[in-house]
Amino acid sequence: GEVGDFLVDHKETRFISFTGSREVGCRIYERAAKVHPGQLWLKRVVAEMGGKDAIVIADDADLEAASTAAVASAYGFQGQKCSACSRLIVDEKVYDTVVEKVVEKTKSLTIGDVRNFDNYMGGVVDEKQFEKIKEYIEIGKKEGKLLYGGETQGPGLFVQPTVIADVDAKARIAQEEIFGPVLAIIKAKDYDDALRIANDTDYGLTGAVYSASRERIEQARNEFHVGNLYFNRKCTGALVGGHPFGGFNMSGTDSKAGGRDYLLLFLQAKLTSEKV
Repeated sequence: GEVGDFLVDHKETRFISFTGSREVGCRIYERAAKVHPGQLWLKRVVAEMGGKDAIVIADDADLEAASTAAVASAYGFQGQKCSACSRLIVDEKVYDTVVEKVVEKTKSLTIGDVRNFDNYMGGVVDEKQFEKIKEYIEIGKKEGKLLYGGETQGPGLFVQPTVIADVDAKARIAQEEIFGPVLAIIKAKDYDDALRIANDTDYGLTGAVYSASRERIEQARNEFHVGNLYFNRKCTGALVGGHPFGGFNMSGTDSKAGGRDYLLLFLQAKLTSEKV
């Protein structure tokens, strides 16, 4: 916070690689575009700025597997992953069943000191984030139906895994990145509506679709606009070196960390030729 602008603005800074919030990422992108006296190059920016990631569950999905994946994606690392599932979009035909399964599985999660491996969730990163998550939970109580969680416990910065159902697709908890253990469940009219809702955010990082239909999977491959899209598996867990990771829109510059082309972003291309 104290040195960021100086480093970004400096005439000798040539490349900026950033992972963090949308607000800071956009500020960096804007400031890096300005050419300062003595600067000989246009600065290159690679930014990964978070997401509002969704898992879509179709009416023909394996509901047990889908609900398990939703819980794992939503609450792993206390939801403090840019790829975490914060929206669960479910076809109305299986909505009630999925909600019941998600709540049941969420209730089984344990919270406490993570040095004890029996605890699935630990505390959130700091007090500022702790307060932010609490604020969003209060917002969520007004925007949907709180089915589980919503409380804090201590001593420490522990937030219960929170499930809020019947959330409107345009609600704040369905549009704004919380970066905490809060899952908004949204009912879709059908599969096409679910994909429409999934795309209806400013972000485009990760997403997942659960369906037994090859046709529906191919439809999502073409229509679900995220940088990392998963079929019949959770939306978290990309492995650098084996599964390139990165998003577009307000999730970042679509640079794929762990991909073969990623290193080239840190290099300057130069071609030479010689007549012999």
